[in-house]
Amino acid sequence: MIAHILNYSEVGCSAFLGGISRNFNSNLVYNEKSNYIITEADEFDRSFLRLFPYFTVITAIDADHLDIYGSKDELNKTFNQFVNQTKKGGKVLVKKGLKLNLKYDYDYYTYTLTSNADFYATNISLNKDTYSFDIVTPTIKIKNLSLTNTGIVNVENAIAATAVSYLIGIDQETIRNALSKYQGIARRFDYIIKEKDLVYIDDYAHHPEELNAVINSVRKLYPDRKVTGIFQPHLYSRTRDFADEFAESLGSLDELILLDIYPARELPVKNITSKVIFDKVRLPNKEMCNKSDLLDKLKDRHIEVLLTLGAGDIDQLVEPIQILLAGNMIINNKRNK
Repeated sequence: MIAHILNYSEVGCSAFLGGISRNFNSNLVYNEKSNYIITEADEFDRSFLRLFPYFTVITAIDADHLDIYGSKDELNKTFNQFVNQTKKGGKVLVKKGLKLNLKYDYDYYTYTLTSNADFYATNISLNKDTYSFDIVTPTIKIKNLSLTNTGIVNVENAIAATAVSYLIGIDQETIRNALSKYQGIARRFDYIIKEKDLVYIDDYAHHPEELNAVINSVRKLYPDRKVTGIFQPHLYSRTRDFADEFAESLGSLDELILLDIYPARELPVKNITSKVIFDKVRLPNKEMCNKSDLLDKLKDRHIEVLLTLGAGDIDQLVEPIQILLAGNMIINNKRNK
């Protein structure tokens, strides 16, 4: 979102993104006329410690990658090391409530969705699929901002992106126009089907907090719809470490279809399967399923809002699911006629 706003303006930037931007149709942006480079810093395997930014944005410090860090304390310590690699005289923007120990005299700012921070949103409203809101900055209020086809989580992201843009001197009209044209990221609250009676969203969420963000956003957009989630756990270690948290997040669905664990870089861990999560989910409508059987499970199911969730190879199922659901819609329309 920051890269989109900067490139919409005269400032411009190059960017290395963690997903495929719909605006750029790529995860790489090259702009030889700009001195700015935007990159998504990844805490996995401590690779973000190779970065020494001028402007650092911290959106979350959730316990994760404990196979690498061993403990939440060690993760926090490494985040503190990273933020203090910001160049002296640089800027730091942090989501309100995150605890960081800054060693140097940075220009330090906080943001949050609603009030009590340097940057926050007011007058948030939802009309069909468009969020409208104002953003309060330390000096001005930027009014009449809007985001289309997105969840409340991206309104929060827009506050951070607006803060960065404002602090490097981009005018409010450019920010407003850029946000209105933001098209999102593939596999980040990604609408696959959006019809009156059927919505299908695909998302990369693979951590309990990410699942909460997606499901809560869907609930706000579609409060009266049944929400069915298909989740593929990612990593044996993450399943083991966060089984309770996963179960709580997934319990806010109406229906759950739970796939086998995607192992990624790991070998199996004894007694750790998707069933560890499944048994803890407090839902009457839940079932476990192999990927090969998933389409059969969906064939005769009444779907109102469907979510595919996970960072493994669940993305390979998106197109087959889309084709199946689109075919079902055609059949149902013919029956209704």
